[in-house]
Amino acid sequence: MKTLGLIGGTSWHSTIEYYKLINELTGKEIGTQGNPPLIIHSINIELMREQNKEKINAKYLDVAQKLEQAGAEAIIICANTPHMTYKYVQPKINIPILHIADATGKQARKLGLNKLGLLGNKPTMTGNFIPEVLESNYEIETIIPEVHCLGQAHQYVSKELTQGLFTDKAKQFFLTQINLLVKSGAEGIILGCTELPLLIKQDEVTIPLLATTDLHAQMAVDFILSKIN
Repeated sequence: MKTLGLIGGTSWHSTIEYYKLINELTGKEIGTQGNPPLIIHSINIELMREQNKEKINAKYLDVAQKLEQAGAEAIIICANTPHMTYKYVQPKINIPILHIADATGKQARKLGLNKLGLLGNKPTMTGNFIPEVLESNYEIETIIPEVHCLGQAHQYVSKELTQGLFTDKAKQFFLTQINLLVKSGAEGIILGCTELPLLIKQDEVTIPLLATTDLHAQMAVDFILSKIN
């Protein structure tokens, strides 16, 4: 098996979910008698809250280089939002970063989806690090909720979901956003937050839900087991 480096900490709840999923999915392939070689570096989430892009880029580059030096053959970033550092970090290291949007795009293509709604925190919804990859690599269009809804979505994600709080009020808000995105032409919905699949279930909506964490973890396992380069 190949050794994978994990950059976590934003949030640590998400990091645990990645670690759990990667081990479980690998176990389904090789049996529970073994587990994959993983190197984890957990970053203090306060770095992201400072919103200093140069400082964030520098930190992620430093961590990526340390993981490479430690023997990682690829890197996975255990959250959606920190993929904002991808374009800065990837050219400066010699191992691949497995991009969460590639994992999402490949699944969307399998399902024949051309237009996806994107839900998550505000930086994920308004940033270009997911839409740009989907557009350039898979010719998939991405749409997001109306501007006046972005702040409320962000509050639910950052103040409730990432803290383990799942309310009916939050569920109804996101179900409403999904319905509005469908009316705007979305053929599927990207659940761009680790906790969103715990809030919204596939049987509650009429279009495919793409849970980025699950798809990303499977991509990691495929790399570990040499199913992808």
